[in-house]
Amino acid sequence: MGTIAIMPSLNLLGVPISVGSYSVGQEQAPRALREGGLVEALKNAGNDVHDVGDLTMRMWTPDRERRFAQNLPNVVESVRELASAVPPLLEDGDRLLVLGGNCTIALGVCAGLRGAGIEPSLVYVDRHFDLNTPQSTTEGALDWMGLAHALALEGAATELVDAFGYRPLLAPSRISFLGVDANEGTEWEREQVQRMNLPVVSLKDLTAAPRIAAGVAVEALPKGPFAVHVDVDVLDFIDAPIAENVNGRNVGPTVEQLGDTISELWRNPACRALSVGELNPVHATADPASLPRFIATLARALTPSRP
Repeated sequence: MGTIAIMPSLNLLGVPISVGSYSVGQEQAPRALREGGLVEALKNAGNDVHDVGDLTMRMWTPDRERRFAQNLPNVVESVRELASAVPPLLEDGDRLLVLGGNCTIALGVCAGLRGAGIEPSLVYVDRHFDLNTPQSTTEGALDWMGLAHALALEGAATELVDAFGYRPLLAPSRISFLGVDANEGTEWEREQVQRMNLPVVSLKDLTAAPRIAAGVAVEALPKGPFAVHVDVDVLDFIDAPIAENVNGRNVGPTVEQLGDTISELWRNPACRALSVGELNPVHATADPASLPRFIATLARALTPSRP
């Protein structure tokens, strides 16, 4: 008789933080997704789900001492805690779903992959580049500065750049943007994209052909394992008002189109981890159907491939 292949587990970890955000709200997302039935939906899709609970809750407060790098010490503590939690959740070929929280969780996931002995690459699904630094913008929220710190750009906060013992955390060749609206970026960000020749699949292309766009984004990375980070503000806010950022009205993919994107990325066996950030359950109350739609779509997208 042949050997029976064992399907890897899907480990689920919550990171209830808004500490790097513009205000509170995102810290409620892991609880809201669980209470909305995400774990059951993932199991019904065929996953062997292990819910390992939440890391420390850290909520945003106005930081008047660090106006351009709000709550920096707490953000550093949060991403370090996540980086330490990730490696054991990737053992035996298991995969990881991280529920944020704001977009700084992408740094913790990538550092955690390094801790597991995996050279990380990242598909960054977001309306924004998140390449700002405390010196390039008057906005002090670190959730739109994450990748600037992963790349150790000039003007980034040293405490966050050096949080993991790797400098830079990610090489430019290992970041691929998917769903960016360049008009939403700052001049500084666009200059960095051009200077480092970072691959970008636009929001327009993502919306027009979600699966094709996902494939293009992966092809831009070196062969090997990668993580995916999804900022739900890539969505059309009118289709699904679930994001912290409310500016994406009438532009962007529907929940179902985003589901096709995630599905295409997840079915690639090199995809080891997916993080979801910037979901604000308070905004979702404006449309009670939006969060259940997102949960059902995410579960379908993460249907495991059979060995």
